[in-house]
Amino acid sequence: MILDYPLPGIGHNCGPPLDPGADWRRFCWNKAHARAWKTPPREIALARLARARALGMTYRDYTAVLLDKGVHL
Repeated sequence: MILDYPLPGIGHNCGPPLDPGADWRRFCWNKAHARAWKTPPREIALARLARARALGMTYRDYTAVLLDKGVHL
């Protein structure tokens, strides 16, 4: 079994988390992140790649700015 969080340190009683809604927020964030970074149609991906190359950026950096600010550079 692979854990996505570090094991508790010495002296930790492995009790419940202090923030009861943390698991639900993590679930919602993971779903939204996967939906935002879903592969777009080929034409859109090629247009973003061409624009990113023209600006001297990587495709991932250009897409991150586009998703964050909602504007084309």
